[in-house]
Amino acid sequence: MASGVRRLGTLLSQRLPLSQQLSLRQQLLDVLHLLDATPAPRGQERTAAHRLRAWCAHRWPHVEWQVLEHGPAGGSLIAAHGAGPLLYSHLDTSLDDGGPQNQLVTGNAAPVGPLGVDGDVVAGFGLGVARGPATAALVAFAEAGAGRLLLAGSGTHRRSGGITGLEAYTDAYQLPRSAIVAKCGPPTLLWHEPGALYLTVRLTGRSGAAMMAQSATPPGGVVAGAGVLLDELARWRTAYLAADPREGQTGRACGIGAISGGWPDKPDLLPAELRIDLYVVAGDRVQPAVLAAELADRLRERCAKSVLRNCAVEVETEPVAAAAATPADAPVVTAARAAWLDEFGTQPPPITGWTGSTDGVVLRARGVDTVRLGPQAKPAVDDPRRDALSLGQLTAYARIYRRLLTELPV
Repeated sequence: MASGVRRLGTLLSQRLPLSQQLSLRQQLLDVLHLLDATPAPRGQERTAAHRLRAWCAHRWPHVEWQVLEHGPAGGSLIAAHGAGPLLYSHLDTSLDDGGPQNQLVTGNAAPVGPLGVDGDVVAGFGLGVARGPATAALVAFAEAGAGRLLLAGSGTHRRSGGITGLEAYTDAYQLPRSAIVAKCGPPTLLWHEPGALYLTVRLTGRSGAAMMAQSATPPGGVVAGAGVLLDELARWRTAYLAADPREGQTGRACGIGAISGGWPDKPDLLPAELRIDLYVVAGDRVQPAVLAAELADRLRERCAKSVLRNCAVEVETEPVAAAAATPADAPVVTAARAAWLDEFGTQPPPITGWTGSTDGVVLRARGVDTVRLGPQAKPAVDDPRRDALSLGQLTAYARIYRRLLTELPV
């Protein structure tokens, strides 16, 4: 039996006192340990959702906890205390806990250690995205006795990821007028978030053999000519960021996340295609198709003046969501400002150029006034694959979430 399942079994078998007898900090730790015990990679959260539902039903039996299943193995935890705002976070993590594909990103194939607590600091896998704020949201909702909760599956961005937990929820339930997104982010309130899209650049030449470099187009193969494309993409990125109009709280960002071509187990063959994948953030409402066409023209012009002159260049786009804003004077923003002031003793600081996009843009696109706020995570000292959070900060945000659930108008 896996160690995570053993830890989960111990948690489920404990004779817990009433939740009212536990401190908020202890309740947060209990949920964090529970989430740490069960992997929940994107699109495969169903087991974790059902185990979390069973645990919550034991801890808070006055709440009707449910699992909303979606896709082949996806699942979301949902609950409602009647009408009220929606408190949203998600169950899935960007990476799976110790999966073999993680090494392509982290460079480390060793198992990730379990959750650890050292004074005010809690460190573990997936705390930043998004187990830390999801835990604060869960405990806040259970104690508030008002509003709705959605800890969604498939809340992280993924290409061709199928139906998300939020989409399944909106298909099954009517959305309220306002929502609070519990996600890690800057130390302030966000009521405006950027949109995002993926770009795929394909360079196609002719395949060949490594022992006969001239057999490929270009000679030596398209991978050998990758520097031409990468250099032009760097120039395009600089121009794209420089054109940022800095609308509201948001900004632009762009990065190359993957490069692929050929067979790693047979490098004596020179591939005909090179693929470069980019993630693009836009605080303003860019047109993805127009952006892709402009980039393709630019790359073709550059290739025509290089060894890649006889290669074809195509750029494909996959939109994730468009930038969206809630009015700064909307009730949910006003209430969040007041709760922030009472909790931290100061107004939330202004922010510009924010480049993190969440399902808040999806909610706003559906007419839901949405505010985002949550703790600040950083890489753990012992292992950058783990995140570190302040328990005191997490407790403060749980108090804010609980207050917003009880005070926002229906």
